[in-house]
Amino acid sequence: MPKTLRVLIGKPGLDGHETGAKIVARMLMDAGFEVIYTGPRQTPEMIVRSALEEDVDVIGLSLLSGAHFNLCSRILDLMRAKGVNDKPVIVGGIIPADDIPKLQELGVVAVFGPRSGSKEIVGTINAILEDMA
Repeated sequence: MPKTLRVLIGKPGLDGHETGAKIVARMLMDAGFEVIYTGPRQTPEMIVRSALEEDVDVIGLSLLSGAHFNLCSRILDLMRAKGVNDKPVIVGGIIPADDIPKLQELGVVAVFGPRSGSKEIVGTINAILEDMA
């Protein structure tokens, strides 16, 4: 029996708008992923701890506050410090197009905006995990 892939969806920072994160979580569950949703207002430390405890395959971050550089940088630094930098980090939310290459330089593997659909998100996650296998 193949392993069910596990995705953590985290809402770091003070932004409490979680509708998009919940929609993506449901979309991923419908596609057969096991989803761990940490809820809003999580610190980077809480997200990395949850990723370790839950032994997830992918970490998804929902960011709408404009603090994507600080939050992603902190999360990726913590992941390296904890030895879990082999888990791909994807980001969704309101991210200016000019910021996407900078996030990728930090180590984010994919960025999705409000118009990203389920085929794009699920297909990208599956492709990322296949490339890692």
